[in-house]
This record gives sequence, structure tokens and C-alpha cells, in this order.
Amino acid sequence: MKDMMAGFELHQPSDLETALDLLDRYGEDAWRLAGGYDSLDWLKNRSRGPAAVIDLEGLGELRGIQETEDGLEIGAMTTLTEIENSSVVQQRFGLLAEAASRVASPQIRNAGTIGGNLAQDTRCWYYRYGVNCYRAGGNSCYAAAPEAMNREHALFGASRCVAVTPSDCAPAIVALDADIVIRRRGGERIVRASDFFMEPSVDIRRMTVLEPDELLTAVRLPNEWSGASFYFEKVADRNVWDFPLVNVAASFRMNDSIVEDARIVCGAVQCVPRRVEEAERLVRGQLRSEQVAE
Repeated sequence: MKDMMAGFELHQPSDLETALDLLDRYGEDAWRLAGGYDSLDWLKNRSRGPAAVIDLEGLGELRGIQETEDGLEIGAMTTLTEIENSSVVQQRFGLLAEAASRVASPQIRNAGTIGGNLAQDTRCWYYRYGVNCYRAGGNSCYAAAPEAMNREHALFGASRCVAVTPSDCAPAIVALDADIVIRRRGGERIVRASDFFMEPSVDIRRMTVLEPDELLTAVRLPNEWSGASFYFEKVADRNVWDFPLVNVAASFRMNDSIVEDARIVCGAVQCVPRRVEEAERLVRGQLRSEQVAE
């Protein structure tokens, strides 16, 4: 039966340690609830049946934007609207502010969080609506068939599964060489943004490196890319709401008019954000000009 949620226990912790204790207790039977838009679809369609939903709304310590000695730290529960409108993000890491502004619609950005946007599951129709594909534990990829609905699927790097990460912010944080802070009960680890997303050849059941008892708590942006010139483009069927057919996030560190360094990343074309390293090599050391861009 669709459009009717199965029963679950709802937990609303007021501090991070309690939330981590709950994740440790329930493990794979827990569901992390941030902004809730993606969660609503999964739970209503009964594609997921968690024993416990852990509502993170009360974790004020995971919300906010702080300047640090090393750069900028953004709490995972900071909304996309807050990032889009933050003067410090706009001034220092405008690429991320621009990417956040292109997610879905204003109403969704008001509730959607940076942590949820990065950690969301794939949008593959077959997987999300209960088809027993490779990612769901089956033995076939239905989206790979010539007649399948697969316009939003991988062009590169597929390994049995052709689903892509749908996040607009993902290529931006990779282009900015960000770090992801991950907490679990009794421990913390730091993962580079480029290593946060999971290739299906490594683990076809997961989109990110997050373990069941772990929580993404913050994104750290380094000083090295503060104030960098940037470019962001998103191609989708509609200007609002739609997920990307492709997006491009590029960050350029300039020395006067010379491109000293560049990071160019495409999203929605591979299961993970794809660095375009050949293009990066071509523009490094070049004069900033339309000719070089072409």
C-alpha cells in the first residue's frame, strides 16, 4: 500500500550525544530526519521501513555558519536558504552560495539542509519505487535498458548501477576541496568531500561513506579557496524543483589575471561528482579570457 507510512518510533533528541546514542542503538533500523522532504517520499512509498526515526531539528549545535582559523564551518542542519543568503558565504565561498540557490524551490530551500542535500539517496525511479535492482539487493539494473527512463542517469563510471548523486551542492563542495565532519558515539572522523560519495564498485548499496551509526555534522571549507572566482551552471527540465540533468561547479584561484589553480567538477553525470582534471590542467597557468574558456 502506497501513500501510507508504516509505524515507527519517533525520537526528537535535544543534543548531539543523545542523537548519536540513538543511532548506535538502532543502527540500520534508524532513519535520520533533517529537512524531511526526501524522507517523506521514502516513508510514504514504504520503500523504507525504519524502526525509529531520529528527528534532528532540535540539534541547535548542528546549525549555523562560523568563521574559523582554517576557513569556514557550516553545521549540517543549516538550511540551504541560510547558506544562499549568508554574506560571509557569498563573499568567501560564492560557489556554494550559488549552488545552494539552485536547489529545488524557495520553499524547499527554507527547510532543506546542507547535510540532507549531500547525504540524500539517488533519485532513480526504479530503485525508489521498489524494483529489485542491484542497489536494492537484486540482480539487474532496470535503468540501464535502452528503453528505460534514464535521462538522469550516469554517463560515466557506472558499475552495474547507473544512478547518480542528485545533489546540487555536491560538485560545489568538491570544487572547494571541503572536508566533511562525521560523528558517531565516542568518535569523529574527517573525510574529504571528494571521498565522501561512494562508487557502486565499492559498495553498491550506499551513496556515501556514512555508516548506519554515523551522522554528518558539518562541512568545512578551507581558506585556500576563500575568495576564489567561480562558475556554476545547472541544466534541468525546469528552472525550479527539478533535479539536474547535469551541473558544473568550477573554482578558480587567481594571481592577477592568471589562473593559478582550478577545480572543475560535474554533477549528475556519474555515480559520484566527477572531477574534469584534463580541463583543469588546460586552464592552469593561462590568462583569464574568453578564448581560454572556449
